[in-house]
Amino acid sequence: MSRPTVRVLTLLELLQSGGTRTVAELADRLGVDGRTVRRYVDQLIDLDVPVESVRGRYGGYRLAPGYRLPPLMLGDDEALAVLLGLVASRRAGLTPAQRTASETASAKIRRVLPGHLAHRLDTLLEALAFTDRPADRDAPGPGAPDAAAPDTGVLLTVADAVRHRRPVSIRYTARDGRTGERTLHATGLVAHGGRWYVTGQDAGLGEDRTFRLDRIADARTLPGTFEAPDDADPAERLLTGFATAAYRHEVTLRIHATVDHLRAHLPAGIARLEECAPVTEEGRAAERWLRVELRAERLDWLPPLLAALDRPFVIERPDELRTLVAALADRLASSARVAADEEHPDAPGRRRDHG
Repeated sequence: MSRPTVRVLTLLELLQSGGTRTVAELADRLGVDGRTVRRYVDQLIDLDVPVESVRGRYGGYRLAPGYRLPPLMLGDDEALAVLLGLVASRRAGLTPAQRTASETASAKIRRVLPGHLAHRLDTLLEALAFTDRPADRDAPGPGAPDAAAPDTGVLLTVADAVRHRRPVSIRYTARDGRTGERTLHATGLVAHGGRWYVTGQDAGLGEDRTFRLDRIADARTLPGTFEAPDDADPAERLLTGFATAAYRHEVTLRIHATVDHLRAHLPAGIARLEECAPVTEEGRAAERWLRVELRAERLDWLPPLLAALDRPFVIERPDELRTLVAALADRLASSARVAADEEHPDAPGRRRDHG
């Protein structure tokens, strides 16, 4: 929220506290001059807030008698969106003051919610986990900025099933468009890369599965309970599943870099890292390298990323990636030569064309 907007809202709060406030007092409280205070008052009047001007030695501004802001009214979807936004904002590198504001705002919203909705939202927040990677448009991970939002009823029902370890029946549309009923022992909800996922065991197959919530059209809690595995970390299982999922290309690299440097470019949801045997070259000391394994539908995003790493690397597979990296290197070198020729066209050794 912009600073002028914050000051206008602060002005409204001061006027709501009652009485007449002088221009000098308001200017001092807001940290602005009298002319700016009058402009803020005009903005409130434009918003149909009945601010009255009181003339005289002790004049100033006040709200019309009996005026109060309407109570905060939120539907289920609105309350869910606001609270989840506040929770997510706490992970976005906020300052201590901003984190405090986020927490107090969450508390205020909870206090005015109906009891049943407040309980369901608390259940959701208890079941929810976040990964550390934002949406990536070009990387092979499944996160996407334009992902559809999950249905509120589905989200709250699944969260309740996760929290109380109850089976849930879902109607799910797979990637190929086929729709079917599944019985899921849901163990976690994860927000990752702009999408929502539920992890757990498909009771019909007896296998661990991950489902996108926006592809679930209906969810119903079933009778009974189930035992969740002790090591069920939903976020870790989700990221591991993404890193090992089947894609068109399997890529193996050796990169001379620190884990932190690689993770800044290749998060856990994209690539697996492991230390490989030292590489010894003639005349050089043994060096430690990291083996990087990842899967991708496309390879065109990898050459620029490898260039951005600015670290020695070896491509073990596929050959197509070597070709793409070489082509990028040729384009960069060609662009550099063209720029140099245009800057110094008469430099010795430059070829001249005579017509």
